[in-house]
Amino acid sequence: MLQLQATSADVGLRLDHFLQKHLPQFSRSRLKDWIKDGRVLVASRPAKASLQLRGHEGITVEPADPPPLNAFAEDLPVEILYQDPAVIAVDKPSGMVVHAGAGHYSGTLVNALLHRFGGLSTIGGQERPGVVHRLDRYTSGVLLVARNDPAHRALARQFSSRQVRKRYVTLVHGVVKQQHGMIDAPIERDPIHRTRMTCRTGRGRPALTEYTVARRFNAYTYLNVDLHTGRTHQIRVHLASIGHPVVGDPLYGAPRNPALNRYFLHAARTAFVSPASGVEVTVEAQLPPELAGFLATLE
Repeated sequence: MLQLQATSADVGLRLDHFLQKHLPQFSRSRLKDWIKDGRVLVASRPAKASLQLRGHEGITVEPADPPPLNAFAEDLPVEILYQDPAVIAVDKPSGMVVHAGAGHYSGTLVNALLHRFGGLSTIGGQERPGVVHRLDRYTSGVLLVARNDPAHRALARQFSSRQVRKRYVTLVHGVVKQQHGMIDAPIERDPIHRTRMTCRTGRGRPALTEYTVARRFNAYTYLNVDLHTGRTHQIRVHLASIGHPVVGDPLYGAPRNPALNRYFLHAARTAFVSPASGVEVTVEAQLPPELAGFLATLE
C-alpha cells in the first residue's frame, strides 16, 4: 500500500497526472488501470482519473501485479510477404502492436504468427518470441521474424552490423528544400516527456538517417528514408528536429489528422541475408490503401 499526500503545489492537478508525477516508476497505462479498478482512493473514496486535486487530499494506492505477458496463439489475419525455414517477413498493418506489453495483452502480431506457424525463436523470451526488431504501432510495412534461435542470432548480428538495409517512405509537413540529406544526431529518451525520444540534448545513442526527396507538394514532401541505425522513433524524431514532422504524428509536433488516424510512415523495403540459404533477400510491402489514398488527394 502506498500513501501519498497532495500539497498546495498540486492544486488543480488531475489525479492521473498527480500519480504520474509522484510514481514515475510505473507506466501511465498501469496507473490508469489501478484508478479504473478502484485501487486508488482519494480521501478514502474511489475517484476518477480526471478528478482535480484541491491540494490537501490523502491518496492511497494499492498496487497490483501486471498480468503475465506470455504470448499465446490467436487466429488473426496477417499477410506473409516471404518465408523460408529461418525467417518470416510480414506486412505489419498500422494499429497492430508487435508483441505484448503494458496495456496490450492480445491482438498482437506475435500472437497471430504463433497461431499461423506454431512456434518461433525463444531468445526474446516468452513475451517476445521471434522478435528481432520492431515497428511502432502506427507504422506499417516489412517486419522480419525469426523462426528459430540460430536464425534469430544470425539476424541480430546483421542488424547490429548494419547489414540489413531498410527503406521507408514518409510524408512530412512542409517543403523540404534539400534534395538529399543526412541527419546525424544521437537519440535518447526525453528527460521530461517520457513517452517521447529526443535529439536536442546531444546525448544518447548514435543515430543516422538518410533521406531523399521523391516528390514535393504545396505544403508536404514525400520522402524515401534509409535507416543506418535503428533507434526508437528514429525517423519521427530526426525529421521533426529539422522542422518536418511526419504527417499524422502529433507526438512530434504534427497537427492531428483525422483523415489518416495513423502516421504516414511505411517500411517499404527490407534487404537481408537469409540464414537458411545465405542468399540476400529483398522484401517489399506496397503502400497501404489509406496512405495511397491520402497521397492521391494531394495530386
